Amino acid sequence: MAAPRTLQRLHQLIWALIYGGLLTLTVGIATARTDDALGWSLAAVGGLAAVAGLVLIGVRSRLRADSAP
Repeated sequence: MAAPRTLQRLHQLIWALIYGGLLTLTVGIATARTDDALGWSLAAVGGLAAVAGLVLIGVRSRLRADSAP
């Protein structure tokens, strides 16, 4: 059981990780054309952030909101 505010924060974190990770991944791929090491480093970090967001979706699906007293 989790508080509704906690679930809301988790929801915001999930989408920030997914969208931020995909944006960083895209910037990294575009940067790789001029600077290989920097571009693929950014792409790897962005990909890991997006995957972390997807894993948190699974965690969130198993959590239940506290029932009202």
